[in-house]
Amino acid sequence: MTVQDIFNHSVSLTLAILCLAFFVTIYRIVRGPTLPDRILGLDMLVAIAIGFIAVVGIKTGYTLYVDVAIALGLVGFLATVAFARFVLSRGKTEDDILTEARMAASQARQKAKAARKANEGGSAKNPEAGDASSLGPEGRKQ
Repeated sequence: MTVQDIFNHSVSLTLAILCLAFFVTIYRIVRGPTLPDRILGLDMLVAIAIGFIAVVGIKTGYTLYVDVAIALGLVGFLATVAFARFVLSRGKTEDDILTEARMAASQARQKAKAARKANEGGSAKNPEAGDASSLGPEGRKQ
């Protein structure tokens, strides 16, 4: 096995790994679930593209590919910063809204549970107190 054979196998293995990373990243972008996840996936796609360009540049020996990879890296960085500013200016994300809804539902369940316990405990302690249906229009007992 010569050095050239090892080099060719290394390039093929590297391209296969980059293809796998590409498809996993595409899955993450499609699956989401939130906008920041998708932005991170797009940033990862830029890094994978730079990897492809670097491997092709090493394989072919053209130094022009290095310049293309650097330019793509700069554009990818600027796009990520722009997306991040967009997300920050938008305010709440889907995660924030879901978290708030879950917390509100949990608090409502806790309040309802406490109210049930108070109603059960209050009528058991003072049976003469009666319930709200025995009160007149002004809140006095009838």
